[in-house]
Amino acid sequence: MSGRAQLMWDEAVTGYDFGRDHPMDPVRLALTRSLVGALELDREVAVVAAKTAGESTLRLVHREDYIDAVRAASADPAAADQSYGLGTTDDPAFAGMHEASALIAGQSVGAAEAVWRGEALHAVNFAGGLHHAMPGAASGFCVYNDAALAIARLLELGAERVAYVDVDVHHGDGVQAAFWEDPRVLTVSLHEHPRTLFPQTGWPEETGADSAQGSAVNVALPAGTGDEGWLRAFHAVVPELLADFRPQVLVTQHGADTHFEDPLAHLAVSLDAQRAVQVACHELAHEYADGRWVALGGGGYAVVEVVPRSWTHLVGIAAGKPVDPVTMIPESWRQEVYARTRQLGPMRMTDGRWPVSWASWEAGYDPADRLDQAVLATRRAVFPLRGLLP
Repeated sequence: MSGRAQLMWDEAVTGYDFGRDHPMDPVRLALTRSLVGALELDREVAVVAAKTAGESTLRLVHREDYIDAVRAASADPAAADQSYGLGTTDDPAFAGMHEASALIAGQSVGAAEAVWRGEALHAVNFAGGLHHAMPGAASGFCVYNDAALAIARLLELGAERVAYVDVDVHHGDGVQAAFWEDPRVLTVSLHEHPRTLFPQTGWPEETGADSAQGSAVNVALPAGTGDEGWLRAFHAVVPELLADFRPQVLVTQHGADTHFEDPLAHLAVSLDAQRAVQVACHELAHEYADGRWVALGGGGYAVVEVVPRSWTHLVGIAAGKPVDPVTMIPESWRQEVYARTRQLGPMRMTDGRWPVSWASWEAGYDPADRLDQAVLATRRAVFPLRGLLP
């Protein structure tokens, strides 16, 4: 197996553009790719543009009538059928929507294929992670669910166990729904509690269909959770489940919207903690999945201050050249930021909280603590279904 990582990138993914006033500004993708280049990380990876996902690939997850509706809205945005979630405030229709969405899906599917076939050990598609799209509807800024499509393609290629770990601030509802009845896929989502955030799903009691009990795992974190609690929750749940499941491939989603500066959510996580979870996912892939790791982007709406730095760290980790948090950001990139956005870019690759620390679950828990209550609710709901002690 090649040890080299792949970075999936095609400039045309920036055509996934819901319009000027929409929070999901594609400039976040362009600035991430530019920062990867400014720090010379693209010398450490194979930059690959995969082909667009075709009809047969999209149908691994999405219904034919929905794909037809996306195509129709793409050709004539004014005629978008809102019964499919298209042409809504969250998912406005735009010309070329099908093509851009299928291209992003193709990058994630291509990443999965490269890792499964041994062409790369790790593959990153930071334009992906569009985890809310359902088999028959757009949702939450997501048209095609590239994460679910990548997993479905792995199963089609012969994988028998695929683990999906989602640390976006929003519940990974579309991926969970796609594999709700499939015990071959373990979906784990850490997210802000559904009481306070879209999509109002991801309760700990959501554990999979009768045919796949214990294959869906949800950690619903209290609003305001910061670095220590976020990392404590991750390490209290994810490693033990992966040790039990022994996936052949680990697929992870790294939405940057857990950050304290994100305008659409209410967690208080730093860039440094996001980097710590990226490092942990890399290590877990090597420990339990023979190193096979597909890493995706996701949400993130602090499009200058947070997203490019977070996903550049992800690329560096996958490339085997992690960026030191104290690294100064090249002035050339900061000038590009100002030219594109009229905002001042960050100076360093850290929020000043590195190294981050947390208290291990094994050292004990506090039943009166809201974060510990959330972790315990998940462990009690899922662990016994997998033969593990809660």
